[in-house]
This record gives sequence, C-alpha cells and structure tokens, in this order.
Amino acid sequence: MMDERYLAALDPARFPSPCFVIDEDRLVANAAILDEVQRRTGARVLLALKGFAAWSTFPLLSRAQGGVLHGTCASSPHEARLGRETFGGEVHAFAAGYSEDDMAELVTIADHIVFNSFAQWRRYRPVVEASGRHIECGIRVNPEHSEGAVAIYNPCSPGSRLGVRERHFEPQSLEGITGLHFHTLCEQDAGALSRTLDAFESKFGRYLEGMRWVNFGGGHHITREGYDLDLLCRCIERIRDRYGVQVYIEPGEAVALDAGVLLCSVLDVVQADVPVVILDTSAAAHMPDVLEMPYRPGCIGSGLPDEKAWTCRLAGKSCLAGDVVGDYSFDRPLRPGDRLAFLDMAIYSMVKTTTFNGLQLPAIALYRASSGKREVVRTFGYETFRDRLS
Repeated sequence: MMDERYLAALDPARFPSPCFVIDEDRLVANAAILDEVQRRTGARVLLALKGFAAWSTFPLLSRAQGGVLHGTCASSPHEARLGRETFGGEVHAFAAGYSEDDMAELVTIADHIVFNSFAQWRRYRPVVEASGRHIECGIRVNPEHSEGAVAIYNPCSPGSRLGVRERHFEPQSLEGITGLHFHTLCEQDAGALSRTLDAFESKFGRYLEGMRWVNFGGGHHITREGYDLDLLCRCIERIRDRYGVQVYIEPGEAVALDAGVLLCSVLDVVQADVPVVILDTSAAAHMPDVLEMPYRPGCIGSGLPDEKAWTCRLAGKSCLAGDVVGDYSFDRPLRPGDRLAFLDMAIYSMVKTTTFNGLQLPAIALYRASSGKREVVRTFGYETFRDRLS
C-alpha cells in the first residue's frame, strides 16, 4: 500500500520535481497475476501501449525478454513500432481508421491487424496479402452492450464509431478474416465481461465457427484488489472451449495499476475562497484524465475536504483557469518546498502528457524497494517543447 511509510522509503528528495516514479516491484507483482490467468486458461495477455508505454520497464514484462506477457497492442504505427522494437513478441494493431501510409507501415510490423469496418478490410486486404508476411486479420464488432459509466470512455455508447454492429455485419466478406475483437469495459470487474459475452455471443457467436482467435479488448481491472479472477478464467474458458479459439485480452491499466506516483512540489499558497496550493505540475498538461474523466486522484498523506485539520485546493501552474486537481485536507498547512505524491500515475497520465504553456514534462524514474534501486531514466527540457513545433 502506498502511504506515508511508502513515501518515506521512496525518499522524494532523491528525485527531480516533477517526476513520474515507476514502482518495478509492483509491475512484477501485477505481471504475476496476469500470468496466473494465462497459465490457468491458455489466454494470451497483451500490453495495451495506449495505457502504459514506459519502454525502459519492458524487460520486466515481455515474455521475449524473460517476463510473461505475449506482446503488445497498438493504436497507431508508432505504437506498433515501439512494441516491435522494445517489447517483442506479438504485435496487434487496431485503429478506427487506417490511411494508406498507416497500412504500408503496419504490414511490415504487425502480426494481427484489426479493422473497424468491412470497407477498410476490403480496401486494404490486397496490401496485407501483398506484404509477404503472415498477418492475422480481424474485424472489431460492437455488441451494443454498455458497461462503462463515463460516456467518453464507453466504446458502446449510442453513436459510437467503434466496431461493426450486428445489423451492419457482412458474413459474405469474412473470407481472410481469422478473428473477432470487441471492447466494452473501462476499469471493470469480470462480471461486466460475463454480461458482455452474453451480448457478444448472441449477436456474433455464430460467426466464430472456423475462426482462430477472439480478442476481449481492454478495461479489465484484473490486478485490482478484490477482482474476481475465477470468473474471468471461467469467461475465457467458456469461449475457448465452445468455439476452439485462442483468447487474447489486452489490459493497459491492469499491467501498471498502482505502479507509479507523480512526485511534485509546492510553489506557493494563494489565498482565495479556500487556500489554493500551486504545484510545479499541472492537471491539464501532466494529468489530463483528471479533467477529462473527471476524477480526483489520491495523494499520499491527504484526506477528503475537512477530514484533516487543513483543507485546500491543489492546482497546477498553467494559465488554464480550470487547472485544478481537486480539494484535499492535510494534517498541517502546506508550505513552498513541500513534496507531494499523486497515486496511480503510471497509467495513462504518462502517455497523455503535453507541453502546454511550455511546461517542462515530468522526469521519468524507476524505483525498486526490494533492491534499493532509484534511477532517473529520462529528463525533458526546452528541446522537447521546441521540437514538437516548427
């Protein structure tokens, strides 16, 4: 558990500020849980690079490098290339749409390519077949079964552009297609997957005859405490045994859940309706999910408003008026120079950072309590900001 004792052992003063610190011990522990699923069911777990792409940690995760995960899934040629070059194993790709340039690159990298429509499959099938490589091709389907509570993260919300609906499915166009892909979940337990499978089988199960694989997509919170691992395994076995297919799952969050913090420093305390603590980080630039989701991240040593002696608002240093992390309480008033640690920042936050306002991106560091490892593996400066522009 990441609490004040964890923070003391981490020793924030030994890292720059702001800084993403990845907990390697937790990554290994998460991977062990995912491997249990693989060993029990024969499923293959892939790392979704959209959720976690800190490639300096990939030797801990990749089966090709001594870890346990079978490969990566990518949402773009750049992610696919990163998976191929730094992770190894299988490379799966899906995007809502591919350009000619995308496909020309992907057919040299990917082992699986999933198409979002039959029109894209017909357009690019000749490119795949001319590549000279064995590539498994699939269609993403939309079971029209919503489990997600937040619309922006719900792939099956009304009007979603993701996946072929039953009424638009083209059985006559399945020649060359070897698998189906669906994705309905967001940070959810296996019960939501079980209900999704009911909808998926009802609408698309008859098309699995002769297929080689099914991809259950992401959003599985497998490494969260209390997750129903037994039900997940039963879900996988149900599809595996009924249709004789290889099952893939591609969690992003589960791989690096609770495996990182964002260290930052207090710059100032502004007196407004409530004390506003200005940090050297930014919700807008460094924690965009805080504003997009929205949600209030945990912060070590803090409580809910009025739970502890001193309540304040934690805010970023950008010029965006709404650059606010949330309201928190602490045992004492915060002062310039104090160090804070926001929880569960290895997932999504790191891959979504921007240089808005020219803010310096947080450094990236590795920590391993079991060996005493503290290593800063990447820092960023003016050139990072400059080279994204022209």
